Amino acid sequence: MKTYLSILFFCIAVSCFSQENVQVGGVFPHLAMVADHSPRTEAGTGALFPWANRLWVITYVAHLDRSGSGTGLYEINEKMELKKRPESVVGTYANRLLHGETNQLIIGPHIIDINGNVRTIDGVKGHRLAATLTHLTDPAAKVYFLAMEGEFFEVDVNTLETKLLFNLMDELKEPKGSKPHFKSGFTRHGKVVVCNNSYTTKDYNREWSAGRLAEWDGKTWTVIEEKPFTEVWSSSSFGAPILATGWDNASAILKVYVPRSKEWITYRLPKSSRSYDETSNTEWLRIREVETERALMDCHGMFYEIGFHLYADRLWAIKPICSHLRVIPDFCSWRGMLVLGGNQGTPMKFGPADANPLAGQPQAGLWFGKTDDLWNWGKPGGEGGVWYDDPVVAGQPSDPYLMYGFDKKSLHLWHNGASDVSFDIEVDVTGDGTFRNYARKTVKPGEYLHYEFPDGFSARWVRVVSGKNCKATAWFIYN
Repeated sequence: MKTYLSILFFCIAVSCFSQENVQVGGVFPHLAMVADHSPRTEAGTGALFPWANRLWVITYVAHLDRSGSGTGLYEINEKMELKKRPESVVGTYANRLLHGETNQLIIGPHIIDINGNVRTIDGVKGHRLAATLTHLTDPAAKVYFLAMEGEFFEVDVNTLETKLLFNLMDELKEPKGSKPHFKSGFTRHGKVVVCNNSYTTKDYNREWSAGRLAEWDGKTWTVIEEKPFTEVWSSSSFGAPILATGWDNASAILKVYVPRSKEWITYRLPKSSRSYDETSNTEWLRIREVETERALMDCHGMFYEIGFHLYADRLWAIKPICSHLRVIPDFCSWRGMLVLGGNQGTPMKFGPADANPLAGQPQAGLWFGKTDDLWNWGKPGGEGGVWYDDPVVAGQPSDPYLMYGFDKKSLHLWHNGASDVSFDIEVDVTGDGTFRNYARKTVKPGEYLHYEFPDGFSARWVRVVSGKNCKATAWFIYN
């Protein structure tokens, strides 16, 4: 009897795995986009978009001069069949925009109409494309393209005529010798906002500041922050704040543009993983609408749910969902599923002599599931600070740091003062920007103070105020 059952189960297993569309934990192996063996380079899913009754996928390689075949523009139909388009161009592409005025999808260097007909923009296909943006003065006929090296183009969506408007490495006064790595851009409220996430040892050591968050009103470029930023996003209604995510030595950063007051507010978030702390390790951390009028934000190894609306000129709807280590260049909703792009096999280096000998054939896959599945991933946790060996001014509050949605919480304080320094811990319980004094902690010269918040204690935001001018660290650990 045991032998018979063993044979039966084996036959069932073979039968299941011999089916064409095998699915393992939300992954369909036959949908993998696999590059050739030489040259070995990245094979990431740069952008996903549901359009013309299909799911469209554009991939990226590391650099155009190291491009491998086997990747490009793909479509997936309702039968989960993967087809590479004949118009496909291999390149470094992670941009997508729906041009509503002409009902065309722009993804990579391609423009796709509602019937799935594809055209290619020759003027931008040779550049590493990071974002496509709505035009400020002629949105019905033109768009902007942002490339990773800082090129900023204007393209006519009808004629495909292309014009280079700026080199943002010059416009934003980037340090000479820094590596350009522009990642995202968005147009809203009469301004174009772009970001560059350059960050190396020189940034960590404060020898220079190569990262940028900047805006353009059609006349002048203005630098908002000289820090690495990876994403810029906005909705078109419900207050429509502009959200930008980045980081510095202390924490992840969320910048919020408030349209009514025309100001940028800075919030700080934990770093779920510090393995993202480098230019090339923060690949395409996106904010996307995944359910109707609800968005997910991927920021430094953590997914958050985030809302479109502002009340009292403050961002209310933000909550951590899960921690992860995935490289997720893009994600979207398609046919009732949440679809995550990936970058699962990358040699990282680009020549045969310096390629990672432990990485195999480059490939990119997709994950299919439900939005609610994310709550079963890694529990939210992380670390970061409002100050990290930073000069602080007496009586000047730090930026707000997210507290809501985490379990065990602790604060760690030290300073370089020659006398005692008192630090006030202030909390905003409701999220409306009103902070109340919670506790005061006094730290002696050369002392390190560790404080654990009581079990069950939480607020929306927490901040710290120093009683004296000094150089200080205020570090939170959530686990």
